[in-house]
Amino acid sequence: MTTPATDWLRLDQQICFSLNAASRAFGGVYRVVLKDLGLTYPQYLVLLVLWEHGELPVKRLGEHLRLDSGTLSPLLKRLEAAGLVRRERSARDERSVEVRLTPEGAALRERAAEVPRRIAAATGLDVTEVQDLRDRLERLTAALDAYGTDPAPAPS
Repeated sequence: MTTPATDWLRLDQQICFSLNAASRAFGGVYRVVLKDLGLTYPQYLVLLVLWEHGELPVKRLGEHLRLDSGTLSPLLKRLEAAGLVRRERSARDERSVEVRLTPEGAALRERAAEVPRRIAAATGLDVTEVQDLRDRLERLTAALDAYGTDPAPAPS
């Protein structure tokens, strides 16, 4: 059965709304799960990148997180005030600021190890479903990024 074109204008037909609702629901779960670590979700993402890659220039950190420096800078200031990261001008390029974990920030990784398991359990999905969903979302993101640089004609 084909959906009439006018039905595409219903809220429940909007993929962007479904993604936004899921994102907000994830935010609520992360708020609860991260409370014991004293972290917000964006702070947790910064730490994930630093735990994985080690010291990085702010620019590279922003690329990993898909955040601009205007959004990232206040976030890094709060993490630095909490004693979890240090920011220092690069000795190689004084225009660049390097971000590194403090010993406290590195130690927090062990306490955070339970977070992904708790989040996965909250989804109600099994490991294969989570991996499939993540793969689909990565493809969707890539397609949307490509569309932003070279819009395709609207489907007929």
